[in-house]
Amino acid sequence: MYRAGIVTLSDKGAAGEREDVSGAVIREILEKAGYEVVSYRLLADEGEDLKEELMRLSDEVECDLVLTTGGTGFSPRDVTPEATLAVADRNAPGIAEAIRAYSMTVTKRAMLSRGASVIRGSTLIINLPGSPKAVRESLEYILDTLSHGLEILSGRGGDCARK
Repeated sequence: MYRAGIVTLSDKGAAGEREDVSGAVIREILEKAGYEVVSYRLLADEGEDLKEELMRLSDEVECDLVLTTGGTGFSPRDVTPEATLAVADRNAPGIAEAIRAYSMTVTKRAMLSRGASVIRGSTLIINLPGSPKAVRESLEYILDTLSHGLEILSGRGGDCARK
């Protein structure tokens, strides 16, 4: 079982003006897949607050996986990728690239997503889109492969080579 944290970035959600449906979708999918959700936070689109939360979840809570939703678009308040990259030890671009590539088969607007995927210590951090539909599509697309990446990252798994 892997420990997961969820962070939703939404000014309206943090102000109580909008329900956090995307974060709930992430929780539903992760729990169904056997992950233990140990933290679930809703924050305004503030880069410093997100950086602090990502560091807390990685360094103190010791999550294996942290998923964010929201803040990956073109709005001046969308700072999730920048905050994520700022706390990274290593980049893991293939995950974000796979999400965009798959999403492009659904809508050309997926090219406007700026989501990132990185590693901090032994924590994998992935930015998911903000809409519940896109969150579900993206997470369901990558979920089966994530377990292998988490095995390797945590030292529980072996070699990636095929025989």
